[in-house]
Amino acid sequence: MSAPEDEEKLLPLAQRWPRASKFLLSGCAATVAELATFPLDLTKTRLQMQGEAALARLGDSARESAPYRGMVRTALGIIQEEGFLKLWQGVTPAIYRHVVYSGGRMVTYEHLREVVFGKSEDKHYPLWKSVIGGMMAGVIGQFLANPTDLVKVQMQMEGKRKLEGKPLRFRGVHHAFAKILAEGGIRGLWAGWVPNIQRAALVNMGDLTTYDTVKHYLVLNTPLEDNIMTHGLSRGLLYKSSTDCLIQAVQGEGFMSLYKGFLPSWLRMTPWSLVFWLTYEKIREMSGVSPF
Repeated sequence: MSAPEDEEKLLPLAQRWPRASKFLLSGCAATVAELATFPLDLTKTRLQMQGEAALARLGDSARESAPYRGMVRTALGIIQEEGFLKLWQGVTPAIYRHVVYSGGRMVTYEHLREVVFGKSEDKHYPLWKSVIGGMMAGVIGQFLANPTDLVKVQMQMEGKRKLEGKPLRFRGVHHAFAKILAEGGIRGLWAGWVPNIQRAALVNMGDLTTYDTVKHYLVLNTPLEDNIMTHGLSRGLLYKSSTDCLIQAVQGEGFMSLYKGFLPSWLRMTPWSLVFWLTYEKIREMSGVSPF
């Protein structure tokens, strides 16, 4: 065996397989952030879906029929009627989703930044490159994760179906995957992927671009070092198509229904991003991987 091969075997795993290591590390950080903020995601989903269920039952009087009103009352309603732990119903597919989504987007963004676009000699990374990289990373990450995203939402609504006296559709995450696959085929797992990647592109343009740009500006232009303070300062099947969904929502519930769940979405994205980035940077440091 040659000397270079011997030396390669002595390298830490993070240096031997850097992209796979970064994928796993980002998945770990996403898992921590997901567990910390998942109840807000469930609350958001219930707020967005309750109008659809009422519309199907009551037609024009749907606007007055929602079982929960507002973010806090929705969360309290879930606790009182279903139990405290039900705030984490669907967390397993959510974790699956974020392992794939965060791993895909982080590895893609770093590859574009370091290999495809490249930094200047003074380590400066132009904003326009960061914007394009963030959007492309979001698209790729979300496309890969769309099947788990679909299952996550379906599992979250099982508790609501139980309260309405409807039979449960799934016995668990793997049964949900199998049933969706059996009923819709491979294409069924990517239902709604177009609006999902559109949203992911915009979210990551804000999240990845903002974090990367602000962090490196602070490190390069201020006395701040690459530490936790800097990381914290640097710190988101009912319709035929997305257009059909938009039309039905406005017709049935009014224009403001498009913003139902905005508050819990915003309140969740802020702590999620903070927990994710602090955890991700810390475990990179602990694993011997260079800072993001």
